[in-house]
Amino acid sequence: MSIHRIVAAIFLLSLAACANQQGVVFKKLDPSTAVTITYSKTPMVFYRDDSGKAAFARNYLHLGPLEVNRMGSFHYYLWLGIWNTMQDVEMGETRDGFESVVIYADGEPLALELSGWSPAAIGATVPVYVRPVASAADAYYEVTVDHLRVIAESQDIRIQSTGPDSRNYGMWDQQKDAKNSLSEFLRMSAY
Repeated sequence: MSIHRIVAAIFLLSLAACANQQGVVFKKLDPSTAVTITYSKTPMVFYRDDSGKAAFARNYLHLGPLEVNRMGSFHYYLWLGIWNTMQDVEMGETRDGFESVVIYADGEPLALELSGWSPAAIGATVPVYVRPVASAADAYYEVTVDHLRVIAESQDIRIQSTGPDSRNYGMWDQQKDAKNSLSEFLRMSAY
C-alpha cells in the first residue's frame, strides 16, 4: 500500500471520528440577550413510579447541562424538565418540591437551589432544551463544573425533590448516550 493511500485512509478515519462526535454538543446564541449557551444533545432521564394515583402513572425528570457565556463570563446550570403522565395535574403541583433538589451521585449529595422557572434565570429569552411534553415545567439550577464532573463520573445517580412531599427519582436505564453527551459537554466547556 502506498504512503498516499495510508495518509488518505488516516484522513478519512479522522473525518469519521469527528463526524461521530459532531452533533453531541451544541451552541446557541440567544437572539435578544446575545449570550452563547452550550448544551448537550441528550439529556438524562429519571423517573418515579406513582402507581398509587393510577395504574401507569409516572413522574419524569429530564436533566441537561448548560454553559452560559456572557461575554467571557461563564456560568453553569442544570436544566430539569419536570413532567408526569397524569393529565389532570396542574403546573403548581408539578413544581412542588423543586425549589431545591438534592442530586445523589454515587451517594454523594449535591444540594441545588432553584435559579428560576424560565430561560430568564440563565439570561436567555428562549429555551435551549425542548420540553419533553407541552405540560412540562422548566427549572434551572446553578452548578459548578465540579458538580457536573461528579455527575458525569457517577454510576448511580438519583434526584430527590424537597419539601414535605419529598420524592425520589432513579435513572431510567444506564443512560449511555446521555452520559457520553455530558462527558463531551465537559470536554468542550471553557473550564
